[in-house]
This record gives sequence, C-alpha cells and structure tokens, in this order.
Amino acid sequence: MGLKAPNTSMNCFVSSEMKPCSEPFIFCVLCFLLSFSSATHAQVVSVSRTHIVQDPAAAELQKLLTDAQAAADRQDFHTAAQNYQSYLAKKPDDAIVHFNLGYVYTAMQQPSNAKAEYEKAISLDPKMAPAYLNLGLTLLETDPPGAVAPLQKAVTLTPDEARPKFILGLALERSGKLPEAIEQYEAAEKLDAKDFSVHLRLGDALLRSARSADAEPEFRAGIALQPDSSAAHLGLVQSLLAQKKFESAASELDGYLKTQPKDIDARIERASILADLGKDDEALEALDQAATMRPENMAALKLRAQVLLDKKRFADAVDVLQKAAALAPKDPGVLASLGHAYLERKDYPHAVEELIAAFRLNPASNDVLIDLVDAQYLSKNYPAALQGLDALSQRETLPAGSWFIRATCYDRLGQIALALEAYQKFLQLNNGQQNDMYFEASARARTLIRELQKR
Repeated sequence: MGLKAPNTSMNCFVSSEMKPCSEPFIFCVLCFLLSFSSATHAQVVSVSRTHIVQDPAAAELQKLLTDAQAAADRQDFHTAAQNYQSYLAKKPDDAIVHFNLGYVYTAMQQPSNAKAEYEKAISLDPKMAPAYLNLGLTLLETDPPGAVAPLQKAVTLTPDEARPKFILGLALERSGKLPEAIEQYEAAEKLDAKDFSVHLRLGDALLRSARSADAEPEFRAGIALQPDSSAAHLGLVQSLLAQKKFESAASELDGYLKTQPKDIDARIERASILADLGKDDEALEALDQAATMRPENMAALKLRAQVLLDKKRFADAVDVLQKAAALAPKDPGVLASLGHAYLERKDYPHAVEELIAAFRLNPASNDVLIDLVDAQYLSKNYPAALQGLDALSQRETLPAGSWFIRATCYDRLGQIALALEAYQKFLQLNNGQQNDMYFEASARARTLIRELQKR
C-alpha cells in the first residue's frame, strides 16, 4: 500500500498548519502585496497634499483615496470600490488606483473585474510588477496557462523576489509543465530557504517526477520549519516508501502519530508498511488501534485479511473477508481472497462458490482459476476440475502439479489411457523429485500399463 500522494490543489498549501487557511489563497497572497500598493499610494497622496489648500478638486480626489484606503483597511471593500471608481471617473489614467481597485475586486471575489483593472494598470504602467503578479494570481484558479505570461513578467521585473517565482511555479505545475515548475520552485528556494510552502511544493513536485531521493530533503527541510506539519511528514513518508526505505518510513509515521494520534489513515498506512516488512503482529496491533477510533473501512479490512492469511489464520481471515464482501459484494479481489481462505480451511463447497463468483467478475485472473481448479478437484468435482485445467492450459504452460491433478481426475473418471498419459507427463516434468505425488504417480502408471495390456 502506498500513500496517497500529497494534495496538489491550491488548498494543499493552505493547510491547517498555515494560518491563512480560512481565507481564499489569492486574497492571502494579495495581502502580501497590499503594503507595496499602500506605500506607492502614500507617495501619491503626499504629492497631492501640497495642493490641497489651493486646489479644491485635488482635495476632493485626495479624500476619495483616503476614504478608499480606510475602507479597505477595515475590509469594507464595497465602499472602497465605490471611492476608487469615483476617483477614476475623474482621473482614469492613474495606474496605481486601477491596481488598488483590482485588489478590492479580488477581495470581493469578482475576478473578472479584478482582471480588467490589473490589465488597465499594466497598460498604463508596463513596469508595475505587483499588477502582473496579481493578474497572474487572479487567473491561477480558472486559467493556469493564462496566468503564466503575467507571472513570468512579474518574475522578470523582480528577479530577487522569491514569491513571484513560487507562484509562477504553481501556474506552470497546474498547466502540466512539471519540470518547468520545479525550476521555478528551486529558484524560489535559493532566494528564500525558510519558506515552508516552497519546500513542501517542491518536494511534492519532485516526488511526482519520480525523484524521490531529491524530494526527501525538501520534506525534511519543511519539517524543520514546521515540525507539526502533517503534509510534510506524510510527504517524507511517501518519499521514503518510494525509495524502499520501509524501516525509516515506519519510524517516521510512528513519530508523526505521536503528535497526531487521531490520524487513522496514517495508522493504517503504518500497518501496511509493517506488513510489508513482515512484522505481522505489529501490523495487527496498529490496525487494532485504528479500529478503536472508527469502524474499519475496505482498505483496513483488506490489509487485516492479508496479514491473517500470511499468518495462516484462515478462520479469522474468513470472518474479516466476509465483512469486506458485505461492504463490496462485487469486488473480485475480496471474493478471490475469501475463496482462497475457504480453500485453505478445506471448506471446499464455499471455496468453489466464492471463486466462481470472483472468476465471473474477473475472468482474466489465472490465480483465481488455479484456486478454482484446486477447489473443484478437492471437492471431487473432477469434470469441472478438468474443464478448468483445459482453460488454464490455453493461457500458460501447466506445471507438473497440474498434470498430476489432471491425471488423477482422469483416473477417478475411469479414463485409463488419458490418465496414464497425464501421469507420464507429470513424471517427465517432475524431474525425478521423490515426493508423495511422485510415488503415487509412479505406482498408478505401472498399474494402468498392466490394465491396458490386459485389454
């Protein structure tokens, strides 16, 4: 069992351990830019203020800007928008105010209006980096490929800033350009190695690019910055599993669960890793702990059944698989495992019933067909066993054991010539291995030769 890869939506980075999670991500990042727009705006205000006494019109414009900024500060964005609109009706070529109105529209969740204002600001001031950045952020949710161009411009205008590179990486990743996204994340990391979100997103991108060894240090860096981050811990587990570092992955999950004891899925994943390591008792203990927190789902039931089968606790495995079959009666894997468990318990009628059902759902499975042949043979339904062997022989070369079963079926049905031929084929494939089947086949072959000679 593998972990699910970490969530690649924007909300992945607005996780429970990142405080802005209660606000839309675009708004959160735009708050980062508000200081820039406010500072620039303040410069404009200070210039116009020298004319307030002599120029009433300028004073009126200044008041609109002051009131708009105050309204935005108290998050009365509707009033702020009205004030900016009134200002622009009289002074439409002010790039900074178009930018600020775009910000307000974004906060009001009016992306189309925000887009228009950012584009207007850019047309008036082609070097306004925050406008390109905000335009890219506005497009990021609905049109990631369209966000790439303005974000690339923002990166060009602010080569020493990490955040534009990070957001460009998001747009590229969402546009299906993962290698290019990784380049931007790495560039952002070089400029700001203490940005948790950069490490997390870069680790995830590397992991999905089959670069698990490179992803591991990114997740470790994220954990160093935010030790309680579930996303970073689980990303590290996934990178360790991809490298087949199962012991380390189990240990990492164990440490994580000490801080997040209620994460049931992580407990089940740890049980899966322990089972892969052959630590069946510890795996069952982990599953038992998870089961005290919620009823077992299909993943937990399947894992528990597999561990019980490995431990040859077939009766217990049947009980668990019956629960799984009740939840998913059309799951061929569950029915096949249940049939196999019945077969191991020597409950051949029930084994045949479940295996036939599994085979109908998944007729391509050779494993199910092999178990079905064994169940039919052991329940003494020799014609059905022979029919299964015929079907199996069309798919693969029958091993020696299958020829012994074929020979025995013919023998029990009184088809002496076919039985002798099958016994001889078994002895040929058995390469002289002296086991019970060898001695029985040798004896029956001699007997059948004599019987045929008498005829």
